[in-house]
Amino acid sequence: MGAAYGVFARFVFGLGVLEDFFEVMSAAFIIGVPLALGFITVWFGESGKSNNWWLWIVLPWLSSLACLACALVLAWEGMICIVLLLPLILVLSSIGGLLAGISLKIFKSRRDRNYCVTIVALLPFFASPIEQLRSIDSETRTVRTQIEIHADAQTVWNQIRSVPLITEKEQRFSFSHLIGFPRPLEAKLVGEGVGAIRFATFEKGVLFVETINEWDSPHRLSFSIRADTKDIPPSTFDKHVIIGGKYFDVLTGTYWIEDVGNDDVILHLSSSQRLSTRFNFYSHFWTDYLMADLQNYILGIIKKRCEQPMGGP
Repeated sequence: MGAAYGVFARFVFGLGVLEDFFEVMSAAFIIGVPLALGFITVWFGESGKSNNWWLWIVLPWLSSLACLACALVLAWEGMICIVLLLPLILVLSSIGGLLAGISLKIFKSRRDRNYCVTIVALLPFFASPIEQLRSIDSETRTVRTQIEIHADAQTVWNQIRSVPLITEKEQRFSFSHLIGFPRPLEAKLVGEGVGAIRFATFEKGVLFVETINEWDSPHRLSFSIRADTKDIPPSTFDKHVIIGGKYFDVLTGTYWIEDVGNDDVILHLSSSQRLSTRFNFYSHFWTDYLMADLQNYILGIIKKRCEQPMGGP
């Protein structure tokens, strides 16, 4: 019952003709549906016959996983969205299960119980149209990473102004790539100085056009970023996490090189992103983590190249 409810809710909230009232990227769906799913699972699975509170916590996970598996098989969601939402869904469904277990002890008559489960099941569907009246909150996030490199500033500068093709041998494991985010390939620089353009290419046809707005050789390089979304295949990103889309975008990037002496430098990399969801309180943990993971991945490649015997070109 819980899994069936979740699949039905995802179907309704995914209907394009109803997007003015029901939206997958809404708190009513992301928060309300897992709570109701967990509630329904325990309500019909336990029926007040036991006091095993740990079952109230664990049983909703089975319904949640079954629901997510159906969404994946039916291509309603991709692996990226499934992984990002899984922790939140498991926690919320458990809370719903606990509430159901407690409610079963409180409500004794069949009528009261029917009213209770009906209200819980319908609440996300009533809340969503009201939520759509409120504009989406947008915020700008900044992620900063750094790495120490045993090389001089000029050597490092040569590796960041443009990035030669990253070979398969240089690629390594990272969590973001494991769940489906493309790996970086190269960054070609056209021109020099302020106004020059970097074309940063990733796997699966992902291209970022980066316009240089600060050029201080060999110390600082800063650029604005525009995702070339028209050429990104629809299979590359889930529509809910596409870069440059309604909910997320990467705005700027900055490298700066700090000389710490003894032929050592610290290479800093920061980026700013726009986050526009109705649940930024949760989304920003993932966007911050994944951007830091990507930045550390790039910094690691630069470090290895700079510290090789022949250094960078």
